Amino acid sequence: MLKKIRLTLAIIFWVLITWLLLDFTGVAQAYLGWMAKIQFIPALLALNIGALLFVITLTLLMGRIYCSIICPLGVMQDFIAWLRRKKNKYNFSPALNTLRFSVLVIACASLALGVAWVGGLIFPYSTYGRIISTVFAPLYKLANNGLAAISEHYGSYAFYEVEVWFKSITAFVVALLTLGIIAVLAWKNGRTWCNTICPVGTLLGLISKQSFLKINIDAEKCKNCRKCERNCKAACIDLGTHTVDYSRCVVCGNCLEECKFDALKFSSLSPTLSKGEGERPQRFTPPSEGTGEAADTSRRAVLTGVALLAGTAIAKAQAKVEPKTTDGGLADIIKKKKPRREKLITPPGSLSIRNLRSHCTACQLCIDACPNDVLRPSSSLDRFMQPEVSFEKGYCRPECNRCSQVCPTSAIQPVTIEQRTAIQVGHAVWTRELCIPVKDEKPCGLCARKCPAQAIQMVPLQAGVHQDGRRWRDADGQEIPREKLLLIPVVNEETCIGCGACENLCPSSPISAIYVEGHEVHKEI
Repeated sequence: MLKKIRLTLAIIFWVLITWLLLDFTGVAQAYLGWMAKIQFIPALLALNIGALLFVITLTLLMGRIYCSIICPLGVMQDFIAWLRRKKNKYNFSPALNTLRFSVLVIACASLALGVAWVGGLIFPYSTYGRIISTVFAPLYKLANNGLAAISEHYGSYAFYEVEVWFKSITAFVVALLTLGIIAVLAWKNGRTWCNTICPVGTLLGLISKQSFLKINIDAEKCKNCRKCERNCKAACIDLGTHTVDYSRCVVCGNCLEECKFDALKFSSLSPTLSKGEGERPQRFTPPSEGTGEAADTSRRAVLTGVALLAGTAIAKAQAKVEPKTTDGGLADIIKKKKPRREKLITPPGSLSIRNLRSHCTACQLCIDACPNDVLRPSSSLDRFMQPEVSFEKGYCRPECNRCSQVCPTSAIQPVTIEQRTAIQVGHAVWTRELCIPVKDEKPCGLCARKCPAQAIQMVPLQAGVHQDGRRWRDADGQEIPREKLLLIPVVNEETCIGCGACENLCPSSPISAIYVEGHEVHKEI
């Protein structure tokens, strides 16, 4: 029953969390957002104490069952291994502890040093999120567009078309390469990535050594048929010594199902081995209960891993700054080129560049959820694949706070619609020589008309021009016809919220005459 229950729960979790990552309508987030927040690393970075206690308590009770049910990357590996449909395909292999703990230390260091994207390359949730959002989400949207075309043909609008485009070739290549490596390892050896590379698996493996319920082998009943060992995708059952490496066992239940002699039990007690078994001890004890030195090393490793991750998470919490805001506008005019910015623009709710950099694991969930095509993965090495704001295809609308609602790590904190319209992520900067009234001597004023914060005013380009009621007159008092009046924009930096409407809608091509410069720390107006 253990395997059937685990398998049912794993499939449900996997399907739902995959839908959460694929969905572009926001419906899944409303009901399933909690599934992202109970993932271990997002819970740690967000200091979600309830979720952390749940995962640790579950591990202390039943071992690494989190990796077999809740972790989508782990379940994906199981699915790939299952596709091979070959029994007796595995063998016991010793744990590569040097590699495992080295990767864990590197992951912890990346969090401590504020470069969470480095750990994000191997953290399970961010890795899976990147694979789904970058590789499979475009296919999902294409399928949706096909259904939209069919339903429209029959007079139904149950589906609507969405634009499909690659936001970053680099992110796509990284996601595809990661998927390829994990797929090959899972196809050949089951849980190799999970038990060798994944830092969450290593940390939970240390905790699972102390778990209450474990897979135990009764040597008196065991006939050494080796079916359990050859069907263990974690390669953690050693029938030579009748032991199980609990740091790698993910409690999948394969061994229990394969054993026909009732020699394996998922229980709290270790069975007694038969007497006179040669080199085997009188009673089977888990590795962590062996010599005092081994037990000491195990406990020290657990405490070190937990302390490193918990300490870095607390350090991140102190990087909080101030809230932030945004607003919106209207149209998509022409293909734009990104202007040179001195400061990065980060999403409203991210508080500051530093907060985003130290908390974001580059899972791509916010980027894929953005309905305005404003967010895209960064190619800069200090914030690789983390979201940054750019306005070539759209701008940050005031009625949208989707990115702040989907982030599971608090890299982008939840903000209400009312709050985000008061968050200043940057301010507009005007470039005189690119502006149409200056460059082409033609009237424009689109930026002022479309500014949702009313932070742009138009003033006369010509000297001495003044307004008389609803009429404009030159220095000699002569009325200036509307078609000959040239006005240029002046930005009020105190009220500009950096939404990018002016930059996106500016008809100056290919570089907008007005663009947004980001703020290191967001302000509230």
